[in-house]
Amino acid sequence: MRSALEDEIDRRLRAEAMAWLDDKTSNGAASVTRTELSNFMFDGERLPLIDPQQGIRKPRQLSAALSILTTFTRPGRSAPYNDVPGEDGMMRYKWRGEDPNHSDNRALREVCARGLPLIWFVGAAPGVFHAIYPVILVAEEPEQHQFVVSLEQGSSGEPTTFHAPPRSAPERAYADRMTRQRLHQPVFRARVLEAYRTSCAICHLRHSELLDAAHITADAQGGIPQVSNGLALCKIHHAAYDANILGIRPDLVVEIRRDILHEKDGPMLLHGLQEMAGVTLRVPSARVDRPHPEALEDRYAQFVAAA
Repeated sequence: MRSALEDEIDRRLRAEAMAWLDDKTSNGAASVTRTELSNFMFDGERLPLIDPQQGIRKPRQLSAALSILTTFTRPGRSAPYNDVPGEDGMMRYKWRGEDPNHSDNRALREVCARGLPLIWFVGAAPGVFHAIYPVILVAEEPEQHQFVVSLEQGSSGEPTTFHAPPRSAPERAYADRMTRQRLHQPVFRARVLEAYRTSCAICHLRHSELLDAAHITADAQGGIPQVSNGLALCKIHHAAYDANILGIRPDLVVEIRRDILHEKDGPMLLHGLQEMAGVTLRVPSARVDRPHPEALEDRYAQFVAAA
C-alpha cells in the first residue's frame, strides 16, 4: 500500500516535469531532444523523462509510469507499434510485448487505475520529440493489448474523467477534432519544422513561435499528415498562402497576386510580400520530405483560379 509521502512525491514529480516541459518547449511551440529529456533534474538528481531503450518510462521513485513514447518512423516504413485511433475516435497505446504482467504494462495499468496525468512523447525526427501532456489512460483493452488514451482536458487544465466511449456521430466528430488539435496537428507541425530546420521556406525567419506548418493539400481535401504535404512558413506567409495572395509554382518559385504587387501600403507589404515574388523555396535536404510535385501543382492551380 502506498504511503502519503509516496503519493506526494508522485504528484510533485509529475507537476515539476510538466512545468519543466512548459519552459523547455515554450508551452508546446518547440520540440525537445532526447539529450535534453535526459537532463531533467528532480530533488537534485538527474531523472530522464524517457527511457533510453523502451517506450514506457517508470522512474524508481514511482509505482506508476511517468511517460510513454511513440518513436519516429520515416514515411513508407512500418512502425514497431501501431498507436492509432479506435472506432470511438480516441487514441490507443500498445502494451509492451504480449505479457499483461510485464512490469511496464503494470506501470501503465497503475496510471489508468489512479487516473494519473501522463506525458506522451511523439517522434518528430530521430532523437527529437513533440511532448503532449497531460494525457490520461481511461481504459484497457486486454484482447487488443492496448490502453485507451484521452487527450481531452477540462477548463482547469486537469484531465477529464472518462465515462463511456463516444458513440454518436457528434461525439465521434468531437473526439476526432480533439485528436487533431492535441496530437496530429502539433506533431505534423513539429515534423515539418524539424525537416525545414525551424526556418520559413520563403523568408528564412527562424523564430519557432512565429512559424506554422502549412498544408499544401488541406485536411478537408484529403491531405495526408506527412512532411511532403507541408511547408514551414512564417505566419504572414502562411496566411497569404491560405488566402491565395501568395502562390507557389511546382518549380518551387513564389508568385504574388498581381493586384497585390501594385499596391502601396507600407514596408510590411513591400518587404513581407512584394519582394518575395520570384523567390525560390528552401526545401528539406531529404528527398522524401520535399513538397510533393502533384500536390504543389494542384494547389498552384487553385491560386491561379483565385487570382
